[in-house]
Amino acid sequence: MINKGFSYVGLYFLILLSLLPFWMLYLLSDFIFVLIYYVFGYRRKVVEENLRNSFPEKTAEERRIIERKFYRHLCDLIVETVKMFTISKKQLERRIVGKDIYVAEDALNSGRSVIGAVGHYGNWEIANLRASYETDYPKIVVYKSLSNKVFDEAFRKMRSRFGATLVSMPNATRAMMEYRHKPAFNILVSDQTPVKGDMNYFTEFLNQPTAVFLGIEKMAKLLNSVVIFCDIRKVKRGHYECTFVPLIDEPKKTAQYEITEAHVKYLEKVIIEEPEYWLWSHRRWKFKPENTNQ
Repeated sequence: MINKGFSYVGLYFLILLSLLPFWMLYLLSDFIFVLIYYVFGYRRKVVEENLRNSFPEKTAEERRIIERKFYRHLCDLIVETVKMFTISKKQLERRIVGKDIYVAEDALNSGRSVIGAVGHYGNWEIANLRASYETDYPKIVVYKSLSNKVFDEAFRKMRSRFGATLVSMPNATRAMMEYRHKPAFNILVSDQTPVKGDMNYFTEFLNQPTAVFLGIEKMAKLLNSVVIFCDIRKVKRGHYECTFVPLIDEPKKTAQYEITEAHVKYLEKVIIEEPEYWLWSHRRWKFKPENTNQ
């Protein structure tokens, strides 16, 4: 009960914080950067190892530059996510611009469902929120539940503020199957690490064997959905563009793992172009092929 009480206090504090204007939140971001990068060194070893393994061709100084830029972006991402609790549609539309939305609209208007693959890149939270009302068709966002029930419920409500239906990963298949006879726009994370028992496929990603989430391919073939990639780019501080990129039009005609390779390789290309905007603090490579049942 005490822990739950502390959770509510923390949540109310975040909501009050979200009422601050962006310029004040970015001052806070600058302060957080000093704390987590220089004072506490939050996951510095994880980030250093991930960058070293992903970019062995770069010098140590080049990787340090990426590392510092990443931490600055991470701090911006923290305050921008807090802002999502109270951001208005008008503010949202100024902060993120959608491009080539017709790629999804054309498929939906023709009666096809769409699966949008999104990586932990740029600001995927703000992109998902904007996509919630980009089309009148049903929107399903698949997410990974938080262990703290108070924060999990709060973030679920935040992410569904503008009409999206939030579905936890274990319930994703059932929820998406409810729309198998009518078009829906489904958003799934491309670079989510599968649980150990579901590691059925590894691919080369950023110079390392990487366990890949197969849910996008599985659902695309099951629903015959058009697969697109939501390419989220940071234009400048606090401003993003999300371009809908067509990947697969006829999933049932693809070879095994072809869809998976398509969205994974596209994300890899994006990361290589501007690596500082990916979530390097994530323990993405904690599982190796030799440690699984493969």
